[in-house]
Amino acid sequence: MDAYQNVGIKRRIGRFFRRDGRALIFAMDHGFEHGPTDFEEHWEHVNPRIILRKVIRAGVDGVMMLPGLARIAGDELKPSVGLMIKLTSKTELRPKDDQLLQSQLGFVEDAVKLGADAIAATVYWGSPQEDAMMRQFAEIASYAHDLGFPVVQFAYPRGPYISEKYRKKEDYRVVMYGARAAVESGADMIKTYWTGSRETFAKVVEAAAGVPVLLSGGAKTENPLDFLKVVYDVVEAGGAGAVVGRNIFQRENPEPLIKALIRVIHRNEEPEEAAKAEGLI
Repeated sequence: MDAYQNVGIKRRIGRFFRRDGRALIFAMDHGFEHGPTDFEEHWEHVNPRIILRKVIRAGVDGVMMLPGLARIAGDELKPSVGLMIKLTSKTELRPKDDQLLQSQLGFVEDAVKLGADAIAATVYWGSPQEDAMMRQFAEIASYAHDLGFPVVQFAYPRGPYISEKYRKKEDYRVVMYGARAAVESGADMIKTYWTGSRETFAKVVEAAAGVPVLLSGGAKTENPLDFLKVVYDVVEAGGAGAVVGRNIFQRENPEPLIKALIRVIHRNEEPEEAAKAEGLI
């Protein structure tokens, strides 16, 4: 028989994933990580309530936010939408050499008070500050698991050694390594980079040994169809879906793309078919 906290972890993970084991999660930590300039093209989306209403209406499965945004806008979420609270971050105001460290800006108790269904933290695997983030993640995961909350690791290989050895942080070998490190450090879900092909991303999924792997949406793709094709390949490779920010909030009307993503992730529709159905092409 499962311990109480294991039942809680399973139930809360289920608030993000549908019966197909996949999820589309909206990410909105960019105002802190990148600055409000990320919203300049469509400035109204700097207001979290406005963009949250749009993404929830379109049907996302979950939302990821930092504690402060959840405090001021979390009441926009419907009970059926999972809430992921990320407890680590950094700003781009730091000196460049210090940007390879994510600092803790909230605590597990804060996420619980905010009604979180999952708790997230980033580790920059390969960073000179890797040790500090490993310890930080271990402390967050240990306490969250004791309370019955699943923990999501944003497993991002990053740092000068990564660039020297692999040339780019999206090299499947290092992304695969980061995913495996996330599993072995106790993650219940993983968010990581696209590796460039279905075949290489499948290796990342295999290295994760059954822990769900979600695509990190990354920078906005000008042609929505191109992004739909990437997400389609992620799902075909065994990925569990995507966590998407800029590809959503940097569009004036994000709802057609969200609905097309849902078609690809949850209905196994071809990207062109989904795009046409939602008027994107």
